[in-house]
Amino acid sequence: MLLTVARIGRAHGLRGEVALDVRTDDPAARLAAGAVLATEPADRGPLTVARTREQQGRWYVTFAEAPDRTAAEALRGVDLVVEVADDASTADDDEDAWYPHELAGLRAEHVDGRLLGEVVGLEHLPAQDALVLREPDGARTLVPFVRAIVPVVDVPGGRVVLDPPGGLLASDAANLVVSDETRGDAAGDDD
Repeated sequence: MLLTVARIGRAHGLRGEVALDVRTDDPAARLAAGAVLATEPADRGPLTVARTREQQGRWYVTFAEAPDRTAAEALRGVDLVVEVADDASTADDDEDAWYPHELAGLRAEHVDGRLLGEVVGLEHLPAQDALVLREPDGARTLVPFVRAIVPVVDVPGGRVVLDPPGGLLASDAANLVVSDETRGDAAGDDD
């Protein structure tokens, strides 16, 4: 099974360096100089790491196969992947860390037991990850993957438990809570 280590972003500078959207907890080991990484799509690689650096929490890499900005820019959007065994266990890992393939297909239940849909994926958003939920009527909803909204992830049991605020799910739009500030009502408009 292939797991994404990073997604190649924009070119940085003129010498083939690219910014990475890192998806691994050990980028120093996975992106070490000399590492050869498979790609998705496969016809864009494999890519050999020539140089790596980190600056202010952001990772930059130069690949031997992309010596200039033009070649580096052509790699934008390519995923760097590694092969792992299908039976690889995450038991040693952080108990609150799951691979996207482990979450896809899980049944989504409300804290009161109602079926809310099925998890069909995971999106990496700037603020936090979001579960992609397909509701029973087919609606696609992004659910912030935070403990307050997703208090239980039971991969062996095949389910996640959600405690969504009113209006988060498409099926619950009628219960959307909107504050006076959001609505634009000013306090004290009695005239």
